[in-house]
Amino acid sequence: MRRGFTGRHMAASMVGFFTVVIAVNVTMATVASRSFGGTVVDNSYVASQRFNRWLDEAAAERKLGWTVGADRVGDRAEIHLHGTGGPLPEASVTAVAQHPLGRQPDRPLRFESQGNGQYRSIQTLPAGRWRLRIEVRNGHDAARFVDEVPA
Repeated sequence: MRRGFTGRHMAASMVGFFTVVIAVNVTMATVASRSFGGTVVDNSYVASQRFNRWLDEAAAERKLGWTVGADRVGDRAEIHLHGTGGPLPEASVTAVAQHPLGRQPDRPLRFESQGNGQYRSIQTLPAGRWRLRIEVRNGHDAARFVDEVPA
């Protein structure tokens, strides 16, 4: 005797299908919420209104010709800062260290000059990868940079 496709088979197929779909959705939502540290911008409309000003500021910063490199020396962050005419020894350097995945809180850092365009953080920086949002002021000029500190 041959059995056909019954209502029980259909019910089992539907339950199995939706179980797989729900399991995949829960897994993806869990991975996404654990790996994304927050919002890119709080209000996209306000950000769009400021966009042209940000472009103008970025162009002015590029005209300064400053270059920045971040590194780790022991448990401190170090910034190498150079302008078109050489090192900038009298600049004021601050930064905010951000963990790339947002797993650790942001850490404000202040830097002191080590001479020859090198600045070392006063505060310690825990081991691991960090993204530094650096702000440099030299006289009336200012520029912002983002650089990674290697683990």
